[in-house]
Amino acid sequence: MNPISQRAMQAWVGLGPRFLPFADAASADVPLSRLLRLSLVQVSVGMSLVLMVGTLNRVMIVELGISAALVSTMIALPVLFAPLRAYIGQSSDTHVSVLGWKRVPFLFNGSMVQFGGLSIMPFALLVLSGGGASQAYPQWVGQAAAALSFLLVGAGIHITQTVGLALATDLTSDDRRPKVVGLMYVSLLAGSIASALVFGQLLEDFTPGRLIQVIQGTAVLTLVLNGIALWKQESLKRVTAAELAAPQPRFTDSMANYMRGGATTRRLVAVGLGTMAFGMQDVLLEPYGGEILGLTVADTTKLTAALAAGGLVGFAVASHLLSRGADAYAMAGRGALIGSLGLAAVILASPFGSAALFVAGVILVGLGGGLFGHGTLTAAMNAAPEGQVGLALGAWGAMQATAAGVGIALGGLMRDVALSSGAAEQFGAAFGYMTVYTTEILLLLVTFAVMSSLFGSGSEQTEGSQGAQHP
Repeated sequence: MNPISQRAMQAWVGLGPRFLPFADAASADVPLSRLLRLSLVQVSVGMSLVLMVGTLNRVMIVELGISAALVSTMIALPVLFAPLRAYIGQSSDTHVSVLGWKRVPFLFNGSMVQFGGLSIMPFALLVLSGGGASQAYPQWVGQAAAALSFLLVGAGIHITQTVGLALATDLTSDDRRPKVVGLMYVSLLAGSIASALVFGQLLEDFTPGRLIQVIQGTAVLTLVLNGIALWKQESLKRVTAAELAAPQPRFTDSMANYMRGGATTRRLVAVGLGTMAFGMQDVLLEPYGGEILGLTVADTTKLTAALAAGGLVGFAVASHLLSRGADAYAMAGRGALIGSLGLAAVILASPFGSAALFVAGVILVGLGGGLFGHGTLTAAMNAAPEGQVGLALGAWGAMQATAAGVGIALGGLMRDVALSSGAAEQFGAAFGYMTVYTTEILLLLVTFAVMSSLFGSGSEQTEGSQGAQHP
């Protein structure tokens, strides 16, 4: 290589850590290529979530003619599995295998469960819609099959996401964990955005056959991505017969040890309240923009991109500051306050009739959600007791996923109840939305108050972080 080419190559390599998001999460022991491979688990999770919550939501209601109530019930089923994330994490912490692997067997089993759900899902949906020869069978057959497919996909998502984050924590040092969290979140968003575009293009000319191809193609791609992700992530270790025969800690004992002290309880309460608050507006922003501000369908569709853009900025800012020693709890608290400011801007957009103020508020909500999610997850990683990283992340994930599902359901319910009240006749259609947004602001302020009692402890290295493993 001539000197000019050599200098150009060195300059290009030097740009990577500066401008590639979270590229400095890598280290000599864990290169960036290895972390990017592990982040493919998050890509597959994002792909499945978009398929269930976004693409199939519309296809089942419009093209297949399934009732909206039944569709919403199917989509909510994976939330039922969320509380088991703590048990999954604890099991991966204490798992003993002949090969010495702890996390890989759970990643493999979770991938197979997710694959199984996606494999039977298209046929279950076609039976559920009552098309073709399925009319000769009882209606409950299609409902049971569809419920099983959604539950399996949800279970696979919870297993792979929980154990994947635990494995990422095992592999990285304390000072690089904020960057790794950011990388995993960005991979989740990237997988979601790319999948939404691809699914929309493939199903533009909808046919039942095309639906089967898309969903089963997603099933195969899930196995491929997760297989690449877990390849050589854990090293082989000889396990003695005594270790294999030794009794494993019970989940109840591990959970009691983890919950000892008030800090863990306060952290989980804050995660639940904050996540619920950020989730209540998820299904209401686009209807609010169209019904109250008169925005077109194209304009309201772009709100998802604005919310995601705010979230990406939040992840990037949180990763940068946390890697420099900022307090994770204070970061999450700032996210709650910024989210409340964003919701206030969304509320004010109605009396001012300002679409610009509405979009700015949506971006602030995304920014606050990114700071809050990154801060609470990093705090959960750092505060995990030694040998209980999976349990800590599972408890965080269980609270976060459950609260998000409850928040989405409560948001729609509160809006409908408020609109049916007498006050709606006096204040107009905006009253239902204002009720939800005001409740969210109050919840975020309560979240900040709970989180403020933990300020100062989120940047300290704990016993759990000291116990991180570096293969």
